[in-house]
Amino acid sequence: MGLKVTKGGLLSSAQIRAARALLRWSAQDLARESALGVNTIRRAEVAQEKISLTVANELAIRRALEAAGVVFIDENGGGPGVRLRERLKSRK
Repeated sequence: MGLKVTKGGLLSSAQIRAARALLRWSAQDLARESALGVNTIRRAEVAQEKISLTVANELAIRRALEAAGVVFIDENGGGPGVRLRERLKSRK
């Protein structure tokens, strides 16, 4: 059974790792930005199936990553994913 990602839905460990990679954040960076412990981040990222986070911790991770520009992509037949929000172009 796959994990469906919806607004406020479950994040996969792969999405968290990919989001950190896009941002070039370490686990310590995400822990600091989400006000969670590094061990909590690492435990979430090594999970093979469903991540074992409380709803509050999952929301803290999601909010920190979204605030930094990550967009979570819903499962649409190709699996859930992440991308960076398009930056606003500066006017010259």
